[in-house]
Amino acid sequence: MRSSSGVRTDDGTRRKPRGTGDRLEQGSQYLSGMYRIGVMKMKNAVKRKLIQIAAFGFTNAHIGNFAGGKLYTGKWKQFCNPGLNCYSCPAATLACPIGAMQAVAGSMQYNFSFYVVGFLLAVGVLLGRFVCGWICPFGLVQELIYKIPSRKCRLPKPFTYIKYGILTVFVIVLPIAATNYMGMGKPAFCQYICPSGTLFGGIPMITTHPELRTATGLLFGLKLGILIVTLTACIFIFRFFCKTLCPLGAIYGLLNKISIYHLEVDQNACIKCGKCAHICNMDVDPVTAPNSPECIRCGACAASCPKQAIRLGFPSAASDAAQNNPETK
Repeated sequence: MRSSSGVRTDDGTRRKPRGTGDRLEQGSQYLSGMYRIGVMKMKNAVKRKLIQIAAFGFTNAHIGNFAGGKLYTGKWKQFCNPGLNCYSCPAATLACPIGAMQAVAGSMQYNFSFYVVGFLLAVGVLLGRFVCGWICPFGLVQELIYKIPSRKCRLPKPFTYIKYGILTVFVIVLPIAATNYMGMGKPAFCQYICPSGTLFGGIPMITTHPELRTATGLLFGLKLGILIVTLTACIFIFRFFCKTLCPLGAIYGLLNKISIYHLEVDQNACIKCGKCAHICNMDVDPVTAPNSPECIRCGACAASCPKQAIRLGFPSAASDAAQNNPETK
């Protein structure tokens, strides 16, 4: 019941009607919050893309080699790239960790084998799948393809387990089971599957070396088909290769839960609005699974949180953010 003095509530008291000034203030606060979130999202997206481009440029610095089909064989090639980047790419500065791991999997007589395994474990424990989201060259390629206008789809979760089977069979079991006279393992993943190797290594080498074209057969056709399917799927599904086929992502994903660089959610500040899960292109709900094996640490969820309840970083940085965040106090 409305009267001149206000609105009668259920308990018989009167509440002063909300004025235009209150509504304007609420609207202003809402717009201010939306603007702040928009700025944070833009800053995070731009920063990440610049780092991805810089990482791509450093790991593929020898662009001139594409013209002659030559491979860089300098001192940097003895070091592994944290991300997936084909050794046989003419522009590649660093070695591919998956290729190196397969080559030495069949024998422990090489000190290099301990280096490769130790390198992957160290990077995984330190950063987890941050490498996938910020450094991996093929990850950048997939994201650029995903920007092609089309209807976007979600990948059913069971498909994300395929990469663990590929890691087990093609990167570990087959290289150990099939070794040459020098004790080096068969690079099964590189030979039969890797679309990144086909795109950056196989196609450029065949294009610049006519003698290699006569040697291509059913195997190269199979790999070319996998590449076409992968790139086509990336138009509709965000990072299709990362979600389904990448053995390197599988390794880092297994280490996501214990990685020092991680995601934290302040459950007291979280209002369960669902914006973080909605914006995640990797189909992760940060509130229920902040360190999911599928999370690539892109930071989109943290930038979109209206209460700044999600923090991404090393433990000390996360603790400082919690102390300095007025909305969580």
